[in-house]
Amino acid sequence: MSASYQSILWNRQKKIYDLVLVCFVVAYISIFITTTAVLDPDVTQETLIIRSTSTLALLLLHVILCIGPLARLNPVFLPLLYNRRHLGVTMFFIGAIHGTFSIIQFHSLGNINPILSLFLSNTHYESFIKFPFEVFGFFALIIFFLMAITSHDFWLHNLSPRVWKTLHMFVYIAYLSIILHVMLGVIQYETSPVLVVLLAVGFVAVTILHLAAGRREQLNDREQIEVKNDFVKVCNIDDIADNRAKVVALNGERIAIFKYSNKLSAISNVCKHQNGPLGEGRIVDGCITCPWHGYQYLPHNGSSPPPFKEKVATYDVKLVGKEVWLNPVAYPDGTEREPATIN
Repeated sequence: MSASYQSILWNRQKKIYDLVLVCFVVAYISIFITTTAVLDPDVTQETLIIRSTSTLALLLLHVILCIGPLARLNPVFLPLLYNRRHLGVTMFFIGAIHGTFSIIQFHSLGNINPILSLFLSNTHYESFIKFPFEVFGFFALIIFFLMAITSHDFWLHNLSPRVWKTLHMFVYIAYLSIILHVMLGVIQYETSPVLVVLLAVGFVAVTILHLAAGRREQLNDREQIEVKNDFVKVCNIDDIADNRAKVVALNGERIAIFKYSNKLSAISNVCKHQNGPLGEGRIVDGCITCPWHGYQYLPHNGSSPPPFKEKVATYDVKLVGKEVWLNPVAYPDGTEREPATIN
């Protein structure tokens, strides 16, 4: 978190993350171009750039889509999620290089605008096999562009988390467009099945991981308790690790009960930043710290420490012997509630 908007807060983790990313991009393009040039000496430099950037962007897109469900299934992947937007912006720039060189290579020598040529050079819109696949890639790149320029928290704050999240969920529409772009292009111009097989493997991996993460969420909510405006037993005190939380579902709401400094406090499980799961985070320097991007909240009132202004709902919690009891009635965001004391 930062008290003011800056382009990038270069902490040690971000430096390592971006250094590894840059090294991977340089190594991939270098190896791809060298290998292709050896196998096909007649290939042009423009074609090498187009093919290397297209395959790299496609690979990075699959990695980006896999990071989210992987982080939900295993917290070891959370460092990848923390800086995933860096990966997304990098993927867009590589895709933009691919798109720019493709337009120059195939649509800049005619007597009409290259962008218009992209839509008009192939008019078989009624055919599936001969459909102008470039159109799908163009619109996917537009979506990636919008996501890249709004990736900073400045836009998240000013657009509102709901609008920002909705915009960035368009990544799945872009992904579908990319699948169609590649598959239709392969059908029309490629004879090797390698790209089709790799794309199918990537699609299956993304699908399975998302289904597995969704299944886990369903299992977490299966024990949902329907109660009225009264306290209900939710767990045993020993079920909650120190400086960690137990997440329970009451009346359709996920609530995180944190155990810290011989006290218990309950807050909404949903982070105000990007709806991250606060209950999967831990207490750091006295604050509940979201595992996704490090946003923090004070456990007794659900408010971010000054000068930050994010707030989440709070709940009453009490301890009866070793039994933890929770009232499902939420207090307004940032309302201070007396923690339950552990004797």
